[in-house]
Amino acid sequence: MTRTRCRSGLRATHRPGLSVGRRARVVTALTILMLCGGVATATWLVGLDAGSNGKAKAAKIDNLSITAASTPGLNGLLYPGGTGDVTAAIKNPNPFPVVVSALYLPAHTTYAPGYKDDPWHDDDLIALCDSSRSLVSYTQAAATSGAIRELAAPLVVAANGQLSVTLTDAASMGSESPNECQGAYFSMPSFTGISASPAPEGVSTTTSPVSTSLTASAN
Repeated sequence: MTRTRCRSGLRATHRPGLSVGRRARVVTALTILMLCGGVATATWLVGLDAGSNGKAKAAKIDNLSITAASTPGLNGLLYPGGTGDVTAAIKNPNPFPVVVSALYLPAHTTYAPGYKDDPWHDDDLIALCDSSRSLVSYTQAAATSGAIRELAAPLVVAANGQLSVTLTDAASMGSESPNECQGAYFSMPSFTGISASPAPEGVSTTTSPVSTSLTASAN
């Protein structure tokens, strides 16, 4: 707050010959003519207490899930010595979109059991086309479990969303696969891991359904 003080610079003095009433009128006139050198101004600054802040909370990250989806089309079916497509649904339970860039595969000797019907049940298992005989595994699997295979193009799964994916030629059938595996539906071995992270702001989500493939690069 600033202050200014008014001073006239004029002084009333006694002049001989002036009556008391006349002197009063002169003093009054001088008082009215006093000039002020400034105007009083008040500036009140409002500050901030130390430690003033707000609150934020991080979201909890939940795991993605991958489950079997619709049956592959006729062009993606398996046969002895050949490859076929794998269909799956990736579910994202998080309140933010997630980028999936790679999948971790089990060893190539981990085989898929064959079932008579889709959806399958335990009593639909084909005994002579089970996980010890079918010779159906991932095409890009390695001798040991955990091989990392990047997707040909990263997939962006929407927040609280699900994405139907076809992995082209991702399954292979050994040339000695038994005759009982004809027409079977295969429950592919579980993936051993995934490379995924929150999507950067502004990235578009992948439209479902989508087709992609796994690379042959080693981990």
